Amino acid sequence: MSAIIKHIPGWEVWGWTIVAFCVPIVFHRLFLKLSQVLSAQPLAYEVSQGSCDDEQPSQAPFSGNYDTDLNDIKKRIGGNSDVAFRSFTMTHVGTRAVLILVDGMQNDRLLNLQTMEYLMFEATPELLNSAHHGLPKLPFCNLFASPGVDNFARSVLFGHVGLLVEGLPHGLLIELPDGMNRQVSEPVSEALLRGPRVGFTEVLSENTSLLRRQGFSEQLEMKSYCVGTRLKKDLVVAYIKDIVNPDLLQEVEKRVSRMNIDFAAESGYVEQLIEDDVLSPFQQLQNTERPDRVIHALLEGRVAILLDGTPFALIAPVTFSMLLQSPEDYYERWLPSSLLRLMRFGAAFLALMAPAFYISFISFHPGLIPTELAITIIETRQGVPFPSLIEVLILEVSIEILREAGIRLPKPIGPAMGIVGGLIIGDAAVQAGIVSPFLVIVVAVTAISSFSIPSYSAGITLRMLRFAGMLFAAFLGILGTILFFLLLCSHLSKLKSFGVPYLTPATPFRLRDWKDFLIRAPLTAMKRRPAMMKPQDDRRQS
Repeated sequence: MSAIIKHIPGWEVWGWTIVAFCVPIVFHRLFLKLSQVLSAQPLAYEVSQGSCDDEQPSQAPFSGNYDTDLNDIKKRIGGNSDVAFRSFTMTHVGTRAVLILVDGMQNDRLLNLQTMEYLMFEATPELLNSAHHGLPKLPFCNLFASPGVDNFARSVLFGHVGLLVEGLPHGLLIELPDGMNRQVSEPVSEALLRGPRVGFTEVLSENTSLLRRQGFSEQLEMKSYCVGTRLKKDLVVAYIKDIVNPDLLQEVEKRVSRMNIDFAAESGYVEQLIEDDVLSPFQQLQNTERPDRVIHALLEGRVAILLDGTPFALIAPVTFSMLLQSPEDYYERWLPSSLLRLMRFGAAFLALMAPAFYISFISFHPGLIPTELAITIIETRQGVPFPSLIEVLILEVSIEILREAGIRLPKPIGPAMGIVGGLIIGDAAVQAGIVSPFLVIVVAVTAISSFSIPSYSAGITLRMLRFAGMLFAAFLGILGTILFFLLLCSHLSKLKSFGVPYLTPATPFRLRDWKDFLIRAPLTAMKRRPAMMKPQDDRRQS
């Protein structure tokens, strides 16, 4: 009996155990209350449904007098240095006309060689006669009648070409293709060895067409919104009508409608304004440059948000497992895809916890290290003047600075600088006796593991939390490391993205969804869509 009693932990161990389990609950409750207070602030409804071009300002009608209307337009927008007025005479008609446009927003070749040349030398009196009764016919572009001077001037600033013709009682708007657009190219942030080489661009109409070209379906619907109170932009919510959960769609539209901001410069603004928990370090919407990833998400019952002016679309809702999945998982056979996915989960754990384990073992629990390895580590640490926390911080901060510098530098020298800088700094630090060689290996494995995460935003989150784990380990050893991990799990278990638990299908447990969780089952076995999305049609294949 006495031998058994000797192995029963003392009250100190039981006290630390209670603290390790109770503190995460207390912290999470306080964290949840604070996030609810911040998210409960009322927001004005400033976003209107429909594109920005559909908004109708107060109308001042055209007077019908050419000089009066032209002077009125010049007063409204003529002060802008990039607004050009190109006056000319229609040769066969003998009337004056003027094209009003913003430089750089049209295709100059179509404007000069086709539209303007046609109006100057080929337009006939029948053109004006048809204009009095409706819209004149131009062979190379579409025309629209403007209901008033305000709408006319506003449309010119939005990219249309305005046309005023002497003798016409109203103005005309010419729709020409945009002038300078980036060509469709391979996504930079999500490179694949096998898969489509197509990525979104900064033009919203091109992005929506890329989604349409993934496959023809009448059920793929897109609703347009106008966002921004000062500078307006078009935003599109895309979904598949007969799959998406109506409650999810309604929630997304509600949050988009509640945004109140001067200017949505990038989809990151939208992401931060509509997410569930503003205090969480984890992203609650997934950003992507790949149309194929967006289509796959829509087919699972999710919703996509596309904003004009950015190649990054948003997918809602998102789960933690989605951030460690790659589109290439579905293009390769299921066995190698499953192996690579398991490696990513393991790499994510190393990227988050490896430095914390090093600190806790070296500083508090060297007895848990195998004897031969412990002797080797002790020999390599001889002469190192800093405690393990400072030692790890020196290398980790250096790696993060090199990583950031490699991103900001020009592409030809950025990667080379990061590799050479890491080698030089690591070797110099070891030679100077500032850090131990074993720590260099730990930090290198940690950095390489973080590179294997497909989502760059998720990698940033793990890199940030890694420093928090190091501090926990420095103060409480292995108990602090466990406490940090329990806090993290407690937060993730309560976190939701548009009503979907972040750790689904791990918790709440859904066995059906495990076919596409840690491993990727054969396509023939994944006959149903994820149950967590509650889709209207949950069957993928017969």
